[in-house]
Amino acid sequence: MNPLAGNGATEFFDDSGPRDGAPVILIHGHPFNRTMWAPQTAALTAAGYRVIAPDLRGYGQNPAEPGTVPLAALADDTAALLGRLGIGRAVFGGVSMGGQIAMEMRLRHPGLVRALVLSDTSPLPETEDGRKRRRELADRLLAEGMRPYAEEVIGKMLAPYNVTGMPEAAARISAMMCATDPQGAAAALRGRAERPDYRPVLAATTEPCLVVVGADDVYTPVAEAEALHALMPHSVLAVIERAGHLPGVEQPEAFNAALLEFLAGL
Repeated sequence: MNPLAGNGATEFFDDSGPRDGAPVILIHGHPFNRTMWAPQTAALTAAGYRVIAPDLRGYGQNPAEPGTVPLAALADDTAALLGRLGIGRAVFGGVSMGGQIAMEMRLRHPGLVRALVLSDTSPLPETEDGRKRRRELADRLLAEGMRPYAEEVIGKMLAPYNVTGMPEAAARISAMMCATDPQGAAAALRGRAERPDYRPVLAATTEPCLVVVGADDVYTPVAEAEALHALMPHSVLAVIERAGHLPGVEQPEAFNAALLEFLAGL
């Protein structure tokens, strides 16, 4: 773990693997932290890659701030971190909100992006109903704390059969959600509600992209991943069986195999 002050936010991150390895940046989703990438970090570093897994602003060990934190700010935080580490171009991978931050990186910092890995995520702008729901959820997290929300969504974050069949993974994900600062989660929810339409920039992207989705994801179903794959001219699609919204947690071996195959082809 390394704390760095950058771009107005203290960055806490893991920097693993050989320093001369090809860099891969793994961006967690909401409401998690960098430890969700432990299985991927182990597999990638064993294959010789350098893996940077940051805590986003307001998540994990990074201090929260009130108000609204847009995805653009989280992308700028990530770009500032790479600058401080002396990393030029990298592969950016993210799950769910982390995938949208990877898209924001391609929008705001295209020169840093060597390739994209977009897991269980959507390029669409938020609908009016969606904006209302995210703002209401932000208020609810501040009023109730994280535990009621975590108990409510665990069966959507993981496929229901994995909640019962993989109790250690379910407990780890639940604990991660409950440990998140409600203020940080609320600020990111408000910012995510205002996200742009990423489809134009993705349709024009010339870099390779791996689109990954859990076969039983209810938040971003396979049909949405197929549409994302069809949008991007240099993309490949991997559907991970027996997984929901977090296939890197639920089926790490299958997820890692798809990831390593993609990276080997770059």
